[in-house]
Amino acid sequence: MLSTLLPFLGACLLVAMSPGPSTVLIIRRSLRSRRSGFMVVLGNETGVFIWGTVAAFGLTALLAASQLAYDVLRFGGAAVLICFGVQAIRSARRGGSFEVAAESGPSQERGWRSYRSGLLLNLANPKAAVFAMSFLPQFVPEGAPQLPLMVALAAIWAVFEVGYYGSYVWFVGRLRTVLSRAGVRRRLEQISGGVLLALGVRMALEG
Repeated sequence: MLSTLLPFLGACLLVAMSPGPSTVLIIRRSLRSRRSGFMVVLGNETGVFIWGTVAAFGLTALLAASQLAYDVLRFGGAAVLICFGVQAIRSARRGGSFEVAAESGPSQERGWRSYRSGLLLNLANPKAAVFAMSFLPQFVPEGAPQLPLMVALAAIWAVFEVGYYGSYVWFVGRLRTVLSRAGVRRRLEQISGGVLLALGVRMALEG
């Protein structure tokens, strides 16, 4: 198991280091608070575990085989990304007031919103599903029971990324005094919004 686990964790690190929409959302919400950023991380990694479990049962093969199902999820994911991008740009134009309004309410409710955002962003990405289907089986030793081992690997993958992205939340939190200045915050909102919009448009246009 150790000979499987070490290469798997190395691969997980490389996957986590590849920037994507989840990274942008985690950093953006971490500018608001560490709690908000960490809840996005938990939501995103719940999605990672769900897709890994679905892949273990072979259900993501149906998604990969059905162009209609893949396109429906792809356009839904594009809409989610574009929505988040527009939200960030509106927040920048309003000097952050839009973001403050969106984060108003009891602490538990704000945490749920952040968790839901991370989960939705991950589950709306068909690439995440197809990637899990191709990624996890590579680390199942020949002759080993595939279903329980893939579920276990999906859990390890999610926990590993909680720690990895948690370091992003911590780092942004340490710099929040500088990053939360009005001009800097506005620029970061513009950049993150533009990135999310671009990723959403690309997802919608690609086959």
